[in-house]
Amino acid sequence: MDQHWSRDVFRAFKSGNIRTVATVPDGGLTELLNLCEADSGITVITLSSEQEGMGLLFGLWLGGERAVLLMQSSGTGNCMNALSLPAITQTPCLMLVTMRGENGEQNPWQVPMGQGCRPALEAMGVTCFSAADNADVGTAFESAAQLAFEDGKSTAVLVHQHIIGTKEFVK
Repeated sequence: MDQHWSRDVFRAFKSGNIRTVATVPDGGLTELLNLCEADSGITVITLSSEQEGMGLLFGLWLGGERAVLLMQSSGTGNCMNALSLPAITQTPCLMLVTMRGENGEQNPWQVPMGQGCRPALEAMGVTCFSAADNADVGTAFESAAQLAFEDGKSTAVLVHQHIIGTKEFVK
């Protein structure tokens, strides 16, 4: 079996000097969050809502730190207004988004934002990188981080649901 994508992304955190991870935890992020929490050089901050991550990433950047926001696609809807901050200030905003609402989604509440995630992010000026295979996630993340931190852009890596898997939904 291929190595889990989380290990590649974690290595990119370390090599890219990303020392803070802001997140609203999701099952698809579990392995990556476990790696981060086990590393004394990375601080994991659990948010009550995804839009809080915009202000946190902005403040950390002003203080000379690099950070990333990890969330599920349903959480991107909470960030739309807050994405104005990095867009107007031309400061980095790096996001990794585990997708729902795709490939056999059983929870109907996940479908609308899963389908609207990329168009909504792009409408707010976010450059999106798709990762359709396990092996693509690390490379997509490195590219997104480079664009974010070197050019002051908002970027998001969208990790397709077939990589993450589906969850059983009981009505």
